[in-house]
Amino acid sequence: MKLLDCPVIGKRPISEFDYLGEVRVPPSQADELVWADYVFNRKGAPGVLRERWYHRPTGRWFVFDRDTLTDEIVAVVDAADVRYEEPRYEIPA
Repeated sequence: MKLLDCPVIGKRPISEFDYLGEVRVPPSQADELVWADYVFNRKGAPGVLRERWYHRPTGRWFVFDRDTLTDEIVAVVDAADVRYEEPRYEIPA
């Protein structure tokens, strides 16, 4: 069974967690090519990624720096450290 280290209650089965993807900042000014690259392309190489996870039993959200090769949680990141302003898009008249 694959385990993930919950910062609140310790090692738990990964089936208790929902993976919500890599933390990425959307481009603030983007044409169609830049936006398509942001939406559809990822690095894909093994390494440390900053990811969002939700732990259902505790009802808590976490941001982890996780090594995708070993599944080791390298760091628990404060959610305030990954906040960003949402880009404002103006609809052309």
